[in-house]
Amino acid sequence: MSKRVGARTVALPSRPGILSWASIVGRKEYEGPYGERFDQILPDELNGESSFESAERKMLETAVTLCARKAGRETADVQMLLAGDLLNQIVSAGYAARNLQIPFYGLYGACSTMTESLSLGAMLADGGYADRLIAATCSHFCTAERQYRAPLELGNQRTPTAQWTVTGSGAVMVVSGPAAQRTRVRVTHTTCGRVIDLGIADANNMGAAMAPAACDTICAHLADTGRSFDDFDLVATGDLGRLGRDLLIELLTQHGIAVKEQKLFDCGCEIFSPRQDVHAGGSGCGCAASMLCGYLLPELYAGHIRRILFMATGALLSPTTTMQGESIPGVAHAVVLEHEEGER
Repeated sequence: MSKRVGARTVALPSRPGILSWASIVGRKEYEGPYGERFDQILPDELNGESSFESAERKMLETAVTLCARKAGRETADVQMLLAGDLLNQIVSAGYAARNLQIPFYGLYGACSTMTESLSLGAMLADGGYADRLIAATCSHFCTAERQYRAPLELGNQRTPTAQWTVTGSGAVMVVSGPAAQRTRVRVTHTTCGRVIDLGIADANNMGAAMAPAACDTICAHLADTGRSFDDFDLVATGDLGRLGRDLLIELLTQHGIAVKEQKLFDCGCEIFSPRQDVHAGGSGCGCAASMLCGYLLPELYAGHIRRILFMATGALLSPTTTMQGESIPGVAHAVVLEHEEGER
């Protein structure tokens, strides 16, 4: 029997559970409004390592290990790790998986990687292909600046439209079968995003590049399921920032979607305080991941929120395509997370 609902949404009848989660962020993120919500704070940008790239790898490795331990498990008990990051050849995830020795699927969805890994993990769990897996991702301000813009040593000025790549990581354990009955957070639907490109070519305006994909996925999910904004406590986007969020509202309105702005929660707008110098807001794989694991999942578990459409957004560019004058396509994947009473 098909589990598809409409054109792009998959229903998960077994309702895989999220048993545990872990979040790690840097000092700047800790100084934001949600600082006390995160599990661990990096001591400094190098995280005890010799390079920013090694610091990022160690952060992801620690988040995965902590997630497993919070579920009462060791990493050897995890059947699959689905993870990725922003760096070339997803080296943070790859090297973390080398040390963790968990069977590994490496993913690249840019900043959409948290919902990409969670979507695929939930479908694997629902299909009976794994009953205990971890979906995870990470990003680091210093590594992203070095790869996509300019090394910090140059001291380049940032444009007002630029966003601050979050130094952060998030990991969630997805379970099926009897273990799912112990959880209070279930994954009920996934919607696969399309790659959308409206011709934005400014690598310092990621929000505008990603907003069209966010709009497309929201419209697809609502059309497939027959739901509206009123059916969700929150529609949580990943890292559009202030400009991207405003553009998303404009695009949704043009598509005839009645937007409830109080229900539109953008992690890039929320993770930093207005007093922090981050210009348009936060971004990076770790933005959606750390806010999901630090704030949204605990709120769902407690029953303060009952249903979320969670959608991380990614800009699919590289330094090479930027230098070649290419535009920046975006993608956004969505999962529905619901509170459900269970025995934990």
